[in-house]
Amino acid sequence: MKRSIKTAGITILLIFIAMSTAHSQKEVPRSIFDIPKRELVNAPTAATLPRGCFDIILRVFANGGILSSTSIGLSNSFMVGLSYGAEEIVAENSPHWNPQIEFNLKLRLIKEGYYLPNFSVGFSSQGYGTYSSEWKRYAYKSKGLYAVVSRSFYFYKSSVGGHFGINYSTEHQKDKDDDPSFFIGFDTQLNYDVAFVVEYDAGLNDDKSTQYFGKGRGYLNMGVKWLFSENLELEAVFENLLNNRRDVNSFGRGLRFTYIEFF
Repeated sequence: MKRSIKTAGITILLIFIAMSTAHSQKEVPRSIFDIPKRELVNAPTAATLPRGCFDIILRVFANGGILSSTSIGLSNSFMVGLSYGAEEIVAENSPHWNPQIEFNLKLRLIKEGYYLPNFSVGFSSQGYGTYSSEWKRYAYKSKGLYAVVSRSFYFYKSSVGGHFGINYSTEHQKDKDDDPSFFIGFDTQLNYDVAFVVEYDAGLNDDKSTQYFGKGRGYLNMGVKWLFSENLELEAVFENLLNNRRDVNSFGRGLRFTYIEFF
């Protein structure tokens, strides 16, 4: 009798361990399909790269510009990265290189659960678009210090996520517009293959009437992603749909290529 109870106990324990191991392995992301989006277009989300994962991103923007970046997950809640680029790389003129390598880091303080959203804080010195040496800033300011909340909902092979954040950009040496700002956005992924993202940045730090850039309407951006394989994502990017810049008369168009690898 005692032997039967012992055998049954060991059997139940082994089944429990096997189920736990299977569940744990299921939660370990092994492809780009399993990793939540770390950014929308220019705005960050609260998601981070998992430990032992890195990405390489090439972003092609107006005037033949290319911005390259890479990030690595040092833990499941902390990632760091750097980026560098130039304008007129795809052109017949000499490239206009950005003045320095830019950095970003993100720390997730709260992990998304049944009731709680993801909550992260971070810093990014990388702005987007042309860098102006006169104004000491990018066409689209970097987020600087930020805090962001994200919440996702999953439906079979699809998902929908909402995001809200506040930020304080450090790019205000020349334009003196150092107001905090905020951004909102959402993403949706359909059948593991196609994703759509949209964001609105209020641009409160880029709305002075004397500036060369913002008009006070904020920036509406969107992107359409094609998850080409387990490691590669292709994206068409559309920026400034509200025509919020004084130096252009149309919205921006670009491409972004994201490659993810595990080690």
